[in-house]
Amino acid sequence: MRRTSGNIYGMTTRRDFITTGAAAAAAAFASRPAFALPPVREKLNAVGLQLYTLRREMGVNVEDTLRRVAAIGYREVEFAGYVGRDPAALRATLDALSLSAPSCHVGLDAVEAQFGATAAAAKVLGHRWVTVASTPRSHFQSVAALKALAVRFTEAGKRLRDAGMRFAYHNHNIELTAVEGAVPLDVLVGESDPAVVDFEMDVYWTVQGGADPLAWFTRFPGRFRLVHVKDSAGPPAHEMRDVGAGIIDWKAIFAKHGQAGIEHYIVEHDNPKDAYASVTASYGYLHTLEF
Repeated sequence: MRRTSGNIYGMTTRRDFITTGAAAAAAAFASRPAFALPPVREKLNAVGLQLYTLRREMGVNVEDTLRRVAAIGYREVEFAGYVGRDPAALRATLDALSLSAPSCHVGLDAVEAQFGATAAAAKVLGHRWVTVASTPRSHFQSVAALKALAVRFTEAGKRLRDAGMRFAYHNHNIELTAVEGAVPLDVLVGESDPAVVDFEMDVYWTVQGGADPLAWFTRFPGRFRLVHVKDSAGPPAHEMRDVGAGIIDWKAIFAKHGQAGIEHYIVEHDNPKDAYASVTASYGYLHTLEF
C-alpha cells in the first residue's frame, strides 16, 4: 500500500500541518521583494516669532500683542527690545501665556559697555541666548577688522557663559559679501570660539546674499543654534515672503537640523503688509510641515 503524507491512514497530523504551513509561509515571504519602511518624518516641536515683525503692534499694546501671538500657536518669542516694559512684568506676561523667550536681539554695546544691565534683564526673562542683531559696516572693511570683531564676540561669549547664558550673532547679507577675498561670515565663525559663540542664521538673508545654507551647515557643523525663518520670492529681487510662499526649501534645511545644531526656529518678516496675517500664515505652514 502506498503511504500518503501524514500517518499510515493517509491523514495529515497537526504537527505535519504546522510544519508544512510554516515552511510554505517562509518560502513565500522569501520570494517577496524586500519591504521598505516609510521614512520617519519629523515636525517642529515649537515655532518661535521674532517680535520685530510686530514692532508697530508692540508699540501700541505689548500685552495684547503677546496674547494674540500665543493664540496663533507660537510657543516662543524673541525680543527686539522690551518696549519700555520692566523685565519682571514681561516675564509674568510670558508665563501667563505659556510663552518662553529663548533669545533677545541687542546691539554689540549691550554685551560690552552695558553688560550688567543686559545680563540682568536676560536672566529675569529666561533668555538662553543674548544675540547681537547686527554691527556697523565699519567692521566689514578688512579681514583684520573682522578678526578683531570675532575676538570681541569671544570675549562677550565668555562673560555671558559665566553669567549662565550664551552669545549669538545674527547675520544679514553683508556677512556674505567678500572683503579682501574673504567671506565675512567665514571669518566670524572660523575665528570665534565655538565653546562660547553661536550663530543665528537668517536663512532669507543668507539666500539673498547668494549663499547656500546647507553648505554653511556642512562647513561649520553645530554652530547655528538658532535660525530666522522667512522666505524669498527668488532672484533677482528676492522679495520677502511669508514662510512657505517662496522658493526656499525648508524641508531640506530643517532635515539638517542635527548637523547645523539648530534648536530654535524663529519666524520673521521685516515689512509685512499685514503683520498678523503674515505671522499666522507662516505659523500655519510650519505647524503642519513634515521633513
